[in-house]
Amino acid sequence: MWKPPQRIKFEPAPGRVPTRDEAARSMLFSPVRIGPWQAAQRTWVPAMVPWRATDDGFVTPEVIGWYRRFAQGRPGVIVIEATGIRDVPSGPLLRIGDDRFLPGLAELVRAVHEASGGATRLMIQLIDFLGIKRRPDPAKYYERFLRITDRHRGLLDATTPGARDWPEERIRAHLAAAPADEQQRVLDPREWEALQMGARERVTDLHLPHVRELPEVLPGLFARAAVRARQAGFDGVELHYAHAYTMASFLSATNDRDDGYGGVREARVRLPLEVYRAVRDAVDPGCAVGCRYLADECVEGGNHVADATWFGVEFARAGMDFLSLSRGGKFDDAKQPGVGQAAYPYTGPSGYECMPQYLSDERGPFGRNTEAVAQVRAAVRAAGLDTPIVSCGGIHSFEVAERMLATGQSDIIAAARQTLSDPDWFLKLSLGLGDQVRTCRYSNYCEGLDQKHKQVTCEQWDRVALDAPGVELSSDGRRRLVAPPWTPPTEVVSG
Repeated sequence: MWKPPQRIKFEPAPGRVPTRDEAARSMLFSPVRIGPWQAAQRTWVPAMVPWRATDDGFVTPEVIGWYRRFAQGRPGVIVIEATGIRDVPSGPLLRIGDDRFLPGLAELVRAVHEASGGATRLMIQLIDFLGIKRRPDPAKYYERFLRITDRHRGLLDATTPGARDWPEERIRAHLAAAPADEQQRVLDPREWEALQMGARERVTDLHLPHVRELPEVLPGLFARAAVRARQAGFDGVELHYAHAYTMASFLSATNDRDDGYGGVREARVRLPLEVYRAVRDAVDPGCAVGCRYLADECVEGGNHVADATWFGVEFARAGMDFLSLSRGGKFDDAKQPGVGQAAYPYTGPSGYECMPQYLSDERGPFGRNTEAVAQVRAAVRAAGLDTPIVSCGGIHSFEVAERMLATGQSDIIAAARQTLSDPDWFLKLSLGLGDQVRTCRYSNYCEGLDQKHKQVTCEQWDRVALDAPGVELSSDGRRRLVAPPWTPPTEVVSG
């Protein structure tokens, strides 16, 4: 993963521990209205992909164990990982593109509600993504994948007279053996990208029928997925409009589609709003519907805070029940993958902005998204709308979270890595036991596992008590899959 060149080392700062009475009076542990229902507190576990589903997208006991452990910490809301809305192979990621996935998802909902004692609301994040290929072996690329055209022949002939008339096999062999600058001169930008990074579809590839038809197809796919989510018992759905995926790409300033769904903001927001309306019309009034999108894409030519505030007002006016803000995580600046691996959108500078590490620049890794989210909230409030805004990004302190809520920077506090480090941290804080919280080190050990598509765990607990009764181990048998159990002292619970 990319890191800022300054490499300034930061230490987490959990701050002063509140007493139980202070926690009870706090905004963090006060209820909040999210559309049709109320969350018991303003604590939120955002979507994290743990790589525990089957290869064909079904819920497994390991998936249930992962979310049950978070539920034991009794946060206000848990959002289930990005779940594919299409019935297509996508590896060990959850899917909801067919009714056959419903029994497992319903079991997951029951497990979370039971483990939290009914205290936690459960939503599911719905995602669509376009095709991406692994970076090919250069010899295989030229032998099997590159389509030789008259353009290639002409460019070769300009420096190697007679090449225009070579048989295709000779052209392929010549390019495979040519220096990199010669290859780049002959290949067009997308062909060069396919060789260097792996081929990747974009929402602007209007020459591909399935990409051109996305505005016709996606509203129905999202709506049917949302109906299934309600059938499984979820309290709401979060539409994934963030990071490197289809809906975020429609919102992006890099989207220059010429069919009314790209170019100016009004056109770029068109499909996201159509998807929302299709979902809202398809589900019952008791279902909360909101989205996760970016406060800043953090890439050249992409959306920035001014775009995010404009989109936020549009989403709120449309009636979304919440807006959850992230940042970065784009393919545009991703690191080159190894041969045989796919590009990962969290390896470049924008990826760092999404998941900053303890080695940082002068701004530091904590609360890096706070100011941008505050601007979105201010714009929504200035428009006369009270849509709750969810903020995330390196938040691991009660004092910081409470200040963000009290000063109107956010309405709900989300924490991914800190909650992975200690699934009970919200509960410990609420009981006045904040000195027992296991604070995240922000080493991004978990992110490294995610990048390799390995089961995600935390370095602070995944080697603890591996031989304890009932411990579920990772597929390689070396790590525990969930944090060790924690039981509050009897006197604290009874008091």
